[in-house]
Amino acid sequence: MELEKRTLVTGAARGLGLAIAKLFAERGARVALADIEGGAAERAAREIGGKAIGMRCDVTKPDDVKKAIAETVRAFGGLDVMVNNAGIEIGKPIPETTDEDFARLMAINVNGVFYGIKYAVPALAESKGNIINMASCAGLAGVPLLGAYCASKAAVIRLTQTAAIELRPAGIRVNAICPSFIKTEMVDRLVKPFEAATGANFADLTAQAQGRLGTPEEVAEMAAFLASDAASFVTGSYYILDNALTASTL
Repeated sequence: MELEKRTLVTGAARGLGLAIAKLFAERGARVALADIEGGAAERAAREIGGKAIGMRCDVTKPDDVKKAIAETVRAFGGLDVMVNNAGIEIGKPIPETTDEDFARLMAINVNGVFYGIKYAVPALAESKGNIINMASCAGLAGVPLLGAYCASKAAVIRLTQTAAIELRPAGIRVNAICPSFIKTEMVDRLVKPFEAATGANFADLTAQAQGRLGTPEEVAEMAAFLASDAASFVTGSYYILDNALTASTL
């Protein structure tokens, strides 16, 4: 499937964001990789090659998000797809989550998505483009040790739905992706806290809950579909990628 879309991906220096940027570029997209680690984003863009560009962007700062969008529009002549992927996790029980932890997580996971939606609207209205927000299965139900993260991803889902309704008259589609445990550095960082809290092997927990870890490439494939013209009637939806994790009550 060709994907000749002018795309901006936040949190693109590694993990899901990098996998999305790579796949989009392979399918013909011009991709801007934005990350708080600007150097890493620029290196990743060079490795992707073609017309990929890298830039620094702290998604908690509105001016940074505006600048990233403006740079993308300037480099590519417009913007067709905004992928709000940047996010962090905190693996702590709620009583142990500091006020600073909670505020930082919300600033990145929720404010960053809000800014990405809000400030991309003028460019996307011109191209009749679309927005993809990275939510999570953790936004659908409570998960021990992930209280703050769950709250943030639930907010992303509701922002997605509301934006889809509000932006429909402008021809802008808005959707979210809800992955479960995917083989990324973020999930790797959760292994020790989960094992300490449960006394169980994380690999065994994952195997029982969802069979195996998903791959970043599988998430990228969903993003590619949502960004494509094949999804022209798809908006206001959130897509669960979890190998039946949320289908079970046991």
